[in-house]
Amino acid sequence: MTIRRYLRLLPLVPSILLLLLFLLAPVLWSFYASFTDASLSGKAARNPEWVGIDNYARMFGDGSFPLAAWLTVVFVAASAVLGQNVLGLLIALLMTRSRTVVSSLVGTAVVAAWVLPEIVAAFAAYAYFNRDGTLNQMLGIVGGQGPDWLYSFPLVAIVLANTWRGTAFSMLVYRAALADVPRDISEAALVDGARGWQRLAFITLPLIRSSIATNLMLITLQTLAVFTLIWVMTAGGPANASTTLPVLAYQEAFKFGDIGYGTAVASVLILLGMVFGAVYVRLLREERP
Repeated sequence: MTIRRYLRLLPLVPSILLLLLFLLAPVLWSFYASFTDASLSGKAARNPEWVGIDNYARMFGDGSFPLAAWLTVVFVAASAVLGQNVLGLLIALLMTRSRTVVSSLVGTAVVAAWVLPEIVAAFAAYAYFNRDGTLNQMLGIVGGQGPDWLYSFPLVAIVLANTWRGTAFSMLVYRAALADVPRDISEAALVDGARGWQRLAFITLPLIRSSIATNLMLITLQTLAVFTLIWVMTAGGPANASTTLPVLAYQEAFKFGDIGYGTAVASVLILLGMVFGAVYVRLLREERP
């Protein structure tokens, strides 16, 4: 019986090996490099030396890291937890109550932004929020004059851009979850006199809470790793006003050549993602009967 159990697991071996090679190995190397003075050039590029926790001590003593950590939290909370999650749920609810033609058109319009390659979506967002871009051109038509959004409000611009691009995923998750909500329960509540917001708050949302937790976990981890969108739109500027942890790690490692310090920032980002993941996994476990 034991042999047959191991034989059933045999087809998983190639996938496990690929995960170990392309996922676990780089993560372990990143943690190791964060304790060295590795760099892109010079003596440390060939023979990096062990420096212990010097990179982490420098990190927490550097004003750019706390700012990047705070901007990362704000970016994730605004564009993922509030933006993509709430907007995706609202669109899914509207699609369930609209006609098939309207639902199809809305779904296609929302998904179109999601299926674009990230670099294409980033340039589209840059063209929209640029000083001479689409947004200010439309404001000019009605007599308004918009600011240079990418300079005056860079964090707002990247939050809106990431919300625009990622809402489709939440919409699809909630669309599928709402389709599984039993109609008889909602109809019974309607007969009892429950209003629309009451049915949503006390019936629909509790029934799809596992989908909500799963969606929050996935979009949070995905948003934590957003780099291309921010780099194309603002490159972390101006004056680090939109520098999140992925952007800071890239700048330190590849712009300034300090691989050790850059991987230390990346390691903190990995740990932050693990914390978020653990919290959501615990929430999912608590929801099981």
